Amino acid sequence: MRNARRTNRGLFIACGVLAIWSLACSSRAPSDRARAVTVKGSDTMVILGQRFAEVYMQRHPGTVIQVTGGGSGTGIAALINGTTDIAQSSRPIKPAEAEQVKVKFGVEVIETPVALDGLAVYVHQSNPVSELSLAQLKAIYTGRITNWKDIGGPDLPIVLYSRENNSGTYVYFKEHVLENADFAPATQTLPGTAAVINAVAKDPKAIGYGGIAYGAGIKVLKIRKDEVSPAIAPTLENVLSGQYPISRQLYFYTVGKPSNPVARDFIRWVLSPEGQAVVKDVGYYPLPEETRREIARRWERDS
Repeated sequence: MRNARRTNRGLFIACGVLAIWSLACSSRAPSDRARAVTVKGSDTMVILGQRFAEVYMQRHPGTVIQVTGGGSGTGIAALINGTTDIAQSSRPIKPAEAEQVKVKFGVEVIETPVALDGLAVYVHQSNPVSELSLAQLKAIYTGRITNWKDIGGPDLPIVLYSRENNSGTYVYFKEHVLENADFAPATQTLPGTAAVINAVAKDPKAIGYGGIAYGAGIKVLKIRKDEVSPAIAPTLENVLSGQYPISRQLYFYTVGKPSNPVARDFIRWVLSPEGQAVVKDVGYYPLPEETRREIARRWERDS
């Protein structure tokens, strides 16, 4: 009986301690949540988002920026479902997706360009081919050109690597290079630009595409708009001037201006000179100064 009383007393004390701990945690939870920001989406942008988060958290101790990939479509789906503060996307949001946000939340989605990218075309470092036209690139990826000898390379079959169809980079390439034609059935899809780079770097027969920031260990081709235009490299100057024919913006998407003040401040910081310096460090291209200031002013108003 005495042992039973001791057991019950111990259980009562343990439960009391657990209740106090739970109350303490629940009392901290709202402020903790207010200082945490979720960022989901583009695999092309994931290294950029992670670097943004790392530097911002260094500058703002106690804040938490959680960045995950999965593809632009995954990030936008999370935005629609209310499971992320910020969606990263390497393609513009589709009108139907923006309408879903408006219907569910009653506010317009906000599109915020945060960087520029020259969509790069990669081949193995040993490949003598140094440039392609958009028409040749389309013919390769739709299966009409299947051997490197047909475009000035060695007598080897072309091995095609692509991003998966949930990727914003895939969508951009399909729209702007393939002109919405289907990829050749032999195209191998890989989950992330880093995986494409790794595959191309190991295979002298390979070709792939992805963000310019990933272009290490392979050869990046110059691209011609048409057969008579000069071949243009995806450099900062050529992307900013619009000469490189497959340039694009990289985006943050939010449901209106987020209610989370840390999310709003994080976006303003990304648009600051310090945030844009991170873009350059990662290997993408900062926004033109006039564009950056205009976008930043929109976030300052009514914040």
